[in-house]
Amino acid sequence: MKPPLPTEIEHDHDAPPFNPLPWSVTLLALVIFGIELIFTAAEAGIVGGPEATGWRLAALENHGFLAPLLSWMIENNVVRWDYLARLVTYPFVHGTFTHALFVTVFVLALGKMVGEVLKGWSVLVIFFGASIVGALAYWLAWDTNVVLFGGYPGAYGLVGAFTFVLWAGLAGNATGLQAFTLIAFLAGIQLTFALLFGGGKDWVADITGFGAGFGLAFLVSPGGWAAVKRRVRRQ
Repeated sequence: MKPPLPTEIEHDHDAPPFNPLPWSVTLLALVIFGIELIFTAAEAGIVGGPEATGWRLAALENHGFLAPLLSWMIENNVVRWDYLARLVTYPFVHGTFTHALFVTVFVLALGKMVGEVLKGWSVLVIFFGASIVGALAYWLAWDTNVVLFGGYPGAYGLVGAFTFVLWAGLAGNATGLQAFTLIAFLAGIQLTFALLFGGGKDWVADITGFGAGFGLAFLVSPGGWAAVKRRVRRQ
């Protein structure tokens, strides 16, 4: 009897060579990096004329999160929507091209991994939720006039969401410690730079953003509570 012929593997020739990014990740990355390209072009004199060199500074002043403005609203029992809007606009204004580039890379990499496990819209919920919570933590922790800006709190929120996905076993079977390897690595780098070169106070927003992302991932993940119970039983 002849041995059976090996079965042929069918290939989908219409499949894209790379897995497409979730729409929410693409949207975030385009807005973050698109705004930065405008500022960079303005500073290089490509667009806007001589006055455009001050666009970045004006954006930081008008759209960065300034803690005293929130304190003023609470003290005077007044709601200013332009002040509240800073909670969601500050992640899109960055100090330098490199700053924006790193945030964009974080959003693309972590957002893709989170968005492929959770719903696409959940990436937006986590990014903006972590940004808001991070800004509120910054306001509570420091009495400062230093503007908070940049997308790191939201990006750290995606790190927190990815950590939850690993910890809960929604993507792979990482152990409890393995799931927290990335945040430990990032926190270690941030601490090292702070010790060597001096650091600002925005680390509070970053770390709080991580915690918010972890919690929000539990709320928006399908079967999140069941996954947590399975993890607790395995401990």
